[in-house]
Amino acid sequence: MVSLFLSNRSRSLRGLIGAGLLMAVPLGALPLPAAADQVDRAVFDLTLMGLTAGRLEVNGKMVGTAYAANGVLQSTGLLGAIRKVRYDASVTGTYVNGTYTPASYREKADTSKRQSESVMAYKAGVPQVKTYNPPREAKIGDVKPSTQGGTIDPLTALYAVVRDVPVAEACTLSVVLFDGRRRSQVVLSAAENGAKGVTCAGEYRRLAGFSEKEMAEKVRFPFRLRYAAAGEGMLRVVEISMDTLYGKGALKRR
Repeated sequence: MVSLFLSNRSRSLRGLIGAGLLMAVPLGALPLPAAADQVDRAVFDLTLMGLTAGRLEVNGKMVGTAYAANGVLQSTGLLGAIRKVRYDASVTGTYVNGTYTPASYREKADTSKRQSESVMAYKAGVPQVKTYNPPREAKIGDVKPSTQGGTIDPLTALYAVVRDVPVAEACTLSVVLFDGRRRSQVVLSAAENGAKGVTCAGEYRRLAGFSEKEMAEKVRFPFRLRYAAAGEGMLRVVEISMDTLYGKGALKRR
């Protein structure tokens, strides 16, 4: 799933989640949850080709039909010693009948060599790019935000993947993302019950707005997701194995 991060923006640690993933909004900004509401905290260690490469943390909250999430992806281990990389993002929106509709999204990135910021607001489900720094000239093949109604931001997609879900919702996610320039898709399918829990197949796919070089390099990023029981009929993501631009990777929950 970190294919979303490792394939979208650059050839640094994320490219994502996203892929796409990250400005902390205090979860206290929403009221305390009732019994039907939900609070999630997911912390993963990222490994690439067997080496510790990063740490991903996603916090989210659902209260009624509202949701808020924030996340941080940063380099650690050997990679962190060589180069400091950090992405911060936050999002608020609504979740109704299984559909996420973002209201506002903010992302900041620091790759040691380059700092960037992206801010999007949504009007009737259509993204409005408010900030995209550093700016760049329009290119042939760019995706117009006005055509991206019904899409979600990278952090919402990541939260949708890693949050605890009822057993009946496992491996049923299908969402289309827009990050301000590019359109992509995340799909979960093929649920299987095994000795270690429920697993499903996943795929991150580049759709539009990517350069010819990026599309020739790789379009499909398959991954495998494993859930474990979290009690009260809920499942929790404990491991995601994936293909990235850097070889085999994995997210393992702490």
